Amino acid sequence: MADSEMRAVGWAQSFPMSQGVRAGRHWAREHLDSLAWTKSAPDLVDSVLLAVSELITNAHKHAHSDAQLVLTWDSTCLHVSVHDSSPVLPAAVDRGPDATGGRGLAIVEALSDSWEQHRQRDGKTVTACFVPPGHPDPDHGPGGTA
Repeated sequence: MADSEMRAVGWAQSFPMSQGVRAGRHWAREHLDSLAWTKSAPDLVDSVLLAVSELITNAHKHAHSDAQLVLTWDSTCLHVSVHDSSPVLPAAVDRGPDATGGRGLAIVEALSDSWEQHRQRDGKTVTACFVPPGHPDPDHGPGGTA
């Protein structure tokens, strides 16, 4: 089925702290391969996989929680959502050039078209949106501008 015929598709998987981010990247890659645009946008796939790594790492490292990863393709945007059990929202931290960590959300922000975070009754969810080339930006319409 071509992307233009598909209204929405999604996948969900929980990644325990013991599995780490490698399993999450591998799982996400397998599902991304089913989307037609992945062959024409390999750099975007790499960006999505890096965001998956960063978001799962944040859930494990900062929330000390398993990570529930949900990928949703709605024919406009690939939503990459990671839920963890901590209600504490991530905050931007100014890291110096010598810092060895703490740049995960900055990386997600730089790679994605948009991202957001929401507290929920049982923790929080961080979601990044990735718009493949040739698809209209959901925030700006077909021309890509507001």
